[in-house]
Amino acid sequence: MARGVEFVDTSILCNLLEVPGKCQDREQVIDDLKKKRDRRDTDLLLPVTAIIETGNHIAQVSDGRARRSCAERLSAVLTTVIEGKAPWALNEVEWDAAHLQALVNGGNTGSSLIEHACNKLGCGDLNILIERDRYLARTSGVRATIWTLDELLSSYA
Repeated sequence: MARGVEFVDTSILCNLLEVPGKCQDREQVIDDLKKKRDRRDTDLLLPVTAIIETGNHIAQVSDGRARRSCAERLSAVLTTVIEGKAPWALNEVEWDAAHLQALVNGGNTGSSLIEHACNKLGCGDLNILIERDRYLARTSGVRATIWTLDELLSSYA
């Protein structure tokens, strides 16, 4: 059986970091993370997109103290990724013309960026799909999914 890789979506990261208004499923996400770590049959990858989107959600927190606390937690998580101590690794992507073309084309979804936007799939979610597609293109013998709470994104995951 192929080794599994799961891309961690923004919805998961926001729950883990307790971003106000974005963490209503925190207990379930923590429980799921423990189960995933115990199984050890799937590697977790943190897409660059999830980091950027989570940072944006944190920057929009209205309470300054809560915003700072969330930013500190995000910074600490990113430090554990850098040190190789996080439960996931960073998905390193090359942001180049090929990546942007894949984004415009909608990757392997069969719909363009424009069509996805009209159907309310945002550029961030689409980019996570592109990150997954590009990861699969440069690896072999791996099955890749997306760990998300977003119903629209999960339909492509």
